[in-house]
Amino acid sequence: MTLFPFDSSEFLRFRGETPPKLDRMTTSDSAKLQSQLERFLRLGGIPDPLKYPELALRQTLYDDVLYRYIATRHRIAEVSALRELAFFLMSNPASRISYNKLKRRLELGSVNTVMSYVEHLRDSWLLFTTNVYDFSVKRQQIAPKKVYAIDRGLADTVGFCFSPNTRRLLDNLVFHALRQRSPQVYYISGPGNTEVDFYVQDQQLLIQVAQQIDQDQVETREREVRALRDGMRQLGLSESLLLADRNQDPIEADGQVIHVRSMAEWLLGA
Repeated sequence: MTLFPFDSSEFLRFRGETPPKLDRMTTSDSAKLQSQLERFLRLGGIPDPLKYPELALRQTLYDDVLYRYIATRHRIAEVSALRELAFFLMSNPASRISYNKLKRRLELGSVNTVMSYVEHLRDSWLLFTTNVYDFSVKRQQIAPKKVYAIDRGLADTVGFCFSPNTRRLLDNLVFHALRQRSPQVYYISGPGNTEVDFYVQDQQLLIQVAQQIDQDQVETREREVRALRDGMRQLGLSESLLLADRNQDPIEADGQVIHVRSMAEWLLGA
């Protein structure tokens, strides 16, 4: 049985809060749900640390996995290198990673060592990686991957972030909502260095995450919309989804439709 940390709905129920009815949302409901999402984003969804916040359970869990499950089981001599790699990846959720760059950064002897360590971290479920979507399996394998932490609260406890990047943390939440529904989650790399955050192949679902796309944020809005349009053309799709801070009217042009939905509402119904 595959068991993930709490999703948004489970987090609310665990805290004794009733999830709102999405088909009867009021302005007050939307504001409250947004506040609950921010709390979920900060605390994560591992049950025991939520139940006993006074105990250092996240750190204990992380240390057990890293040292007992990975280092001891796989007889890793360079434990400090494993620790530094895990620290870097947990500190940078929803980021692209390159094995070659990680090798140079950590001054490890070979790319194979980095690949092996990342594989151990994946097998232990501390993190996940996704490939770029491409018809060429070889390009999928050699292109940079994106890394996601198993839990936001755990990443915050053991990683480091001088200035929290809310967009990446939201990416991490969306990834887990998608991963629980399908193992085939990719990102899209388009022309002109554009990128779409998620493509679920078996559902032909293309999703971009944006913290806000209000009319006064023209540059952000244009960038996210352009990436989705490029992605739809690349995949031959006519519809896609843009997740932001609130529901907005669809963006339609040239036979393409971009649905704009509240991130908090989408996560609750995902």
